[in-house]
Amino acid sequence: QVQLVESGGGEAQPGGSLRLSCVASGPGTSLDFYAVTWFRQAPGKEAEGLACIDREGGGTFYGDSARGRFTISRDTAVNKVYLQLTGLTVDDTAIYYCATDFGRKCDRTGWSYDTWGQGTRVTVIS
Repeated sequence: QVQLVESGGGEAQPGGSLRLSCVASGPGTSLDFYAVTWFRQAPGKEAEGLACIDREGGGTFYGDSARGRFTISRDTAVNKVYLQLTGLTVDDTAIYYCATDFGRKCDRTGWSYDTWGQGTRVTVIS
């Protein structure tokens, strides 16, 4: 069974940056096999898709909240997918999750995922 594990969250000041990481655990698993999505959920709000990266070719897709501020990338050498957060505001306070639907390409018409990790908390304090 594939398990996703997020890390890198913490506290930041407005305008600050954080880099979130996602890794797959489980025998024979690797994030290199799948397109990976990052989404977040703030208290009292619905989940919000942020970014997705294809399995191959480096193709990416961003949601409105992330475009221009957040960058998704993958490092196949270490089997990780990252989400670089910059220009943080208090509205970015949320739990951030990485996820996958085990496909190879991002769904550019929406957000498709059915497995995600426990999340990593990002708190932006003014």
